[in-house]
Amino acid sequence: MIRVALLAGSMLAVTPLAAQDHSAHGAAARPQPEMDHCAMGHLLPEQCPPKGEPAPEQSPEPEMDHCAMGHLPPEQCPPKDEPEPDTGTDGEMAGMDHSSHGGMSDKSAPGAAPESALPPRALEGPRHAADAVWGEAAMVPARNQLARENGGMTTGMVLVERLEARIAIDGGEDGYLWDAQGWYGGDINRFVLKTEGEGEFGGALEDAEIQALYSRAIGPFFDLQAGVRFDPEPDSRTHLVIGTQGLAPYMFHVDGALFLSDRGDLTARLEAEYDQKITQRLILQPRIEIELAANDIPEREIGSGLTKIEPGLRLRYEVMPEFAPYIGFEYEAKVGETADLARLAGEDPDGLKAVLGLRAWF
Repeated sequence: MIRVALLAGSMLAVTPLAAQDHSAHGAAARPQPEMDHCAMGHLLPEQCPPKGEPAPEQSPEPEMDHCAMGHLPPEQCPPKDEPEPDTGTDGEMAGMDHSSHGGMSDKSAPGAAPESALPPRALEGPRHAADAVWGEAAMVPARNQLARENGGMTTGMVLVERLEARIAIDGGEDGYLWDAQGWYGGDINRFVLKTEGEGEFGGALEDAEIQALYSRAIGPFFDLQAGVRFDPEPDSRTHLVIGTQGLAPYMFHVDGALFLSDRGDLTARLEAEYDQKITQRLILQPRIEIELAANDIPEREIGSGLTKIEPGLRLRYEVMPEFAPYIGFEYEAKVGETADLARLAGEDPDGLKAVLGLRAWF
């Protein structure tokens, strides 16, 4: 019995591999489904078919040659001098057109599609996708609330730009000066109130003005302002005002305005300043103010043309952002016909002053 079992085992061991059934291998060589390059973002939107149309049919991948790979016995393979059955391909993955892969939307490559290159089907849905789920009636108040909380809020601020004592270095009169403004409103529309003036210690108030303006944003960094200005000193006078205020390139704060008085006098003022940080708290601020007049104003001793120029330099220390004392110098000079009128009145048309003041806001 043992000899019989050994004989049967040896016969099974030498059975040729041709007895094995490889007919199922052909089923495993079915073509794989074509990759959707449009859905994967490999192609530009204009290279993809519209959303409702099927993609063009691709030829299947070629089947594996199991005869050449030795998977099938010789009797199951065609003679070598006969052509192989036509599989519908030329032996390459002809169905897959990868010629457009060079135009992939690579944001770092020159000539890439811009961010705004949207296919038309991207705009076929509702303007707000949440409306399709929750309804427009529920989402409109939510969007309005979101806009108010992200830039649409109504706020206000008071800024005391200059509140200073001015000490004459060249023997003139010591005095004081204020320059402040406040506003209330949103990012686009605001009500702005400005005031400034100066005088001598122990003397009368020399100049004072109050402006009430409507301010409208005309860009990310500039506002257009219009309103009225009232001067209680040196003589009571009212002006119409139109001007602009904002942040110029290289971080220059500028404020310019034209004034037309109730007596027909046309004047202009331009202010510019720049905050140069030395440290996080120590800031050096160069500043210049220029005034002009279109006609002579004898009652105020002003001549036509360029009337006054005031360059200055202030060094402030921010104890906190809202409270910053400063020291500095300012040169004040009347020029042109205005300087001539000052000399005729026995006054010095220019002078250098040391300033000690405070900048604050809340």
